[in-house]
Amino acid sequence: MNQEINRIYWKCRRGMREIDLLLREFSSQVLSSLNENDVNLFDEILDYDDQSLYDYIFKQESLGNKDHEAFIDTHLKKFNKQGNF
Repeated sequence: MNQEINRIYWKCRRGMREIDLLLREFSSQVLSSLNENDVNLFDEILDYDDQSLYDYIFKQESLGNKDHEAFIDTHLKKFNKQGNF
């Protein structure tokens, strides 16, 4: 699982600064504590382009996948609101 975590961490590197900071801080602080299903969901979420993620996280525009949106609402938005990055 450790190799998987490292691979996902590097997948978090993005061109859009806001998304890059949020994803990298989240992965470095929280990823290792997630269950396997949540790690897989996060990995799938990283396949979205930066603009789509930004639009959902900060503008509430739909991603078209309720599981991905639920993960983001439960984990990433909460992490962001706590001022962790």
